[in-house]
Amino acid sequence: MMKRTITVAAVAGAAVLAAQFPASASSSTALLRLRAGLTLEIPSSWRVYGTADRVQVVTGACARPNGGYFQPRCDSFWVMGPKAIKTGDEGFGRYNPDQSPFYPASDVQRCPTDPKYGQVIGKAIVVGYRNIGVAHKAHYRVWPGRCVSYTGGEQKSTFNQREWYLPQSKILIVDQWATPGLATILKNAAWAN
Repeated sequence: MMKRTITVAAVAGAAVLAAQFPASASSSTALLRLRAGLTLEIPSSWRVYGTADRVQVVTGACARPNGGYFQPRCDSFWVMGPKAIKTGDEGFGRYNPDQSPFYPASDVQRCPTDPKYGQVIGKAIVVGYRNIGVAHKAHYRVWPGRCVSYTGGEQKSTFNQREWYLPQSKILIVDQWATPGLATILKNAAWAN
């Protein structure tokens, strides 16, 4: 069985990367090759967009694929590289998982599940480390998010923003959709030597 391979670093621009590699009829997974030798085995139905520094993996319904970070109604997770990490803190400062979540903005952003509401992210409720493949430990954080009305701040729904950060490889994975199977995919990741 031959797996489809998606190599992000080799593609420039914001093209649909997944469409460039036809899937074998017998393969239900694809290999997604990212920066620093990280390879994830993902379902072949997932679609990949972006460039080497900002990769969006769309895992389900998406109103506007490749619409940028904070795009509401888009089941997906992001793999960020050094440029995105450099401006990943609120106010566009350097991302630091010990201080705050990935939030590259200076104002209230739209709620991931409904653009009528804004998102507010609280203090981390899970702090620790998780393996990404063998011998690569990521800083792991879960930040609770609330979707609130812009007038009055009434809470309408909640979500969790999960983050895996590899400081030496300069890779940050951000998931606001509780993507099914993502933690296992990351745990089983492969690294090129």
